[in-house]
Amino acid sequence: MVDSLKLVLPKGRLQDKVVGLLNAIGIDLTFSTRSYRPLCSDPEIEIKLLKPQNIPPLLALGRHDAGFAGHDWVLENGLDQTSAVTELLDLGFNKIRLVAAVPENILTDNRWQRMRLVVASEYICIAEQYIRDRGLNAVLIKSYGATEALPPEDADMIVDNTSTGSTLVANRLAIVDEILQSTTRFIASQKALQDSWKKEKLEQMRMLMESTLHAQNRVMLEMNVAKADLESLVAGLPCMRFPTIAPLYGEDGYAVKVAVPSREVSRLIPELVARGARDLLEYRLEKLVP
Repeated sequence: MVDSLKLVLPKGRLQDKVVGLLNAIGIDLTFSTRSYRPLCSDPEIEIKLLKPQNIPPLLALGRHDAGFAGHDWVLENGLDQTSAVTELLDLGFNKIRLVAAVPENILTDNRWQRMRLVVASEYICIAEQYIRDRGLNAVLIKSYGATEALPPEDADMIVDNTSTGSTLVANRLAIVDEILQSTTRFIASQKALQDSWKKEKLEQMRMLMESTLHAQNRVMLEMNVAKADLESLVAGLPCMRFPTIAPLYGEDGYAVKVAVPSREVSRLIPELVARGARDLLEYRLEKLVP
């Protein structure tokens, strides 16, 4: 009997996006109010919810097979320098910057660089490296959420993640350095990848997730065109490789299909009509496998 695949999902703000992606590839989850173990429609997969910062080190230990976590937590645990955890796919979710920020009142003349600083962060390893690289005179304390609330009374600097920077501004903090950028990744333990069944299962999931993400950024355009206008129309088409072209039944013309970037549609449709496109349809894609 083959073991099931043990998959860990991030609890919190990443959860909805990850669950939505799993739903899109045919993996449906049923949650109960108090349980950290949602039921999975795929009988070969066991699901557990954990805080995202706990996921990379537990995968490295082989306690689970695969999961989702920000690249910042992979770096914080030093797992980018080992083979214990392998990144399967960058999902692009929850893009954040990890920054160093100080209260506005110590920005003048870069006073913060000459002070004895108290630095607060949840990212102890990354913050320690930053302090060394910057040559700062600092003592580091670990924060447990709401790091931005500590200055100015309890910290002179924070090393924290931000997406828009609005929380920092609201707390009168100014960014002095960007340390790294991070997005959500689909990662697997090396132990799981050494199992041929689990490796194949993970590769299937990776391919389906990647095709779903590709499809989210494109739409399908389908149109008819007269034979005389075909070359002009095709010349104006952006596509991954070549458009699909088929002769129309009983007519001197063609049906043309092409997947195009969503951001180009508003410009592209009027241009295609001008080049002879008619009966033009636009529809969303569910999956797109390059």
